[in-house]
Amino acid sequence: MKRGKKYLENLKKYDSTLSYDIKSALDLVKTFAPAKFDETVDLSVKLNLKKSQSVRDTVVLPHQFRGEKRILVFCKAEKEKEAQDAGATYVGAEDLIEKVRGGWLDFDVAVATPDMMKDVGKLGMVLGRRGLMPNPKTGTVTFDLKGALSELKKGRVEFRADKTGVVHLAVGKVSMDSEKVAENIRTVVTEIKRKKPADAKGDFIRSVSVASTMGPGVWVSIKDED
Repeated sequence: MKRGKKYLENLKKYDSTLSYDIKSALDLVKTFAPAKFDETVDLSVKLNLKKSQSVRDTVVLPHQFRGEKRILVFCKAEKEKEAQDAGATYVGAEDLIEKVRGGWLDFDVAVATPDMMKDVGKLGMVLGRRGLMPNPKTGTVTFDLKGALSELKKGRVEFRADKTGVVHLAVGKVSMDSEKVAENIRTVVTEIKRKKPADAKGDFIRSVSVASTMGPGVWVSIKDED
């Protein structure tokens, strides 16, 4: 992969073989952000997982950095008012399913009541590849719409290990106070540790790194965070 001039210059400013405490790593990342826009701070956590193991859950970050989410709720008529009162952006049943099937995806997260999943499941090709399919494991398939939407509006986000055993998650913005981003990171790492498979052996977390959207990654030491 060809790297830009500023990216290569930033690599010379620190020892990329060392691991830094969270605060120091974030301070470095901030100095590396070359873009004119407010870059996102991304966290990558490499896990020691077997092919048969997986890690997936949700977490509410203590410090938010994104605008309000547009939430779509698939539910039947008797639950529509609850969804609307809870702050859903779009509420419907077959009408919304047909709209999504036609290619409309103007929302950030989808929630569905269990009795709607037979029909919503048919949208797998549309929602699945964009990570928008409601799932009971992430609390987005539920009859408790008030509770689910409350958590989502607080900033609940999903994390999951990819096929290579790495969890990638945005945890802040370069413009944010480093300690706030650090607290988000600690929260995510704590939740990942809680999802350690019972039969996992050895060090569960192999490595942690942070990077801005356009900058190089910095290794993070979490030993002092335990």
